Amino acid sequence: MIQKILAMGIVAMALLGSGCSAWSKDDTNWYIDVAAPKHYEVWVTDMFLEKSGERSWRQPIGTVGCCWKGPRGPSGAGGGMNPFPELILVNWFSYAEQKHYTKIIQVPEDLQERMREPATYVTQVDVRSGPRDTMTIGLAPGGTVVVWISNQIGNEIEVMRMQATEVPGDPDDFEVGTRNYLEKHGDYLREHGVPTEGW
Repeated sequence: MIQKILAMGIVAMALLGSGCSAWSKDDTNWYIDVAAPKHYEVWVTDMFLEKSGERSWRQPIGTVGCCWKGPRGPSGAGGGMNPFPELILVNWFSYAEQKHYTKIIQVPEDLQERMREPATYVTQVDVRSGPRDTMTIGLAPGGTVVVWISNQIGNEIEVMRMQATEVPGDPDDFEVGTRNYLEKHGDYLREHGVPTEGW
């Protein structure tokens, strides 16, 4: 009798274990955010995500002025990413350059699986492991686009680096935003300029 109970317990544990692994694999909440280097704010005019045959949606972003790297980056403004997209379109205006850019990002077919691979992260209580559930798209002067995956600042992996296309657009559409931007960052720009490479 005890052997039967033990056998049933082992079977139940095996079923629960397989159920939990399947659940954790399929129940991940995915996130996307947009970052920009400090002092080089951008206004993301449009961000569209698409999963072919399932959903196409707009993710509002707005102004982004942080954080490309350091103790707060890469991270920025964003939201949920459900379902996991195949295409991402980003249009933005660079305050420092007074230019408009666009980029269509073809998400690699294996990226979701790469993000599922467990990565260590630190909580206030202990050290844990989980999927890199956040995709961060970095937008830098010169149209540089960098994509990282992470589940905590400090364990990010750069997975793509691309060049955006400059597109026509009227900087006067962002006159008030530019004026506010220059009040905060004008001195920095005059001293350091606007590097368009090396990001």
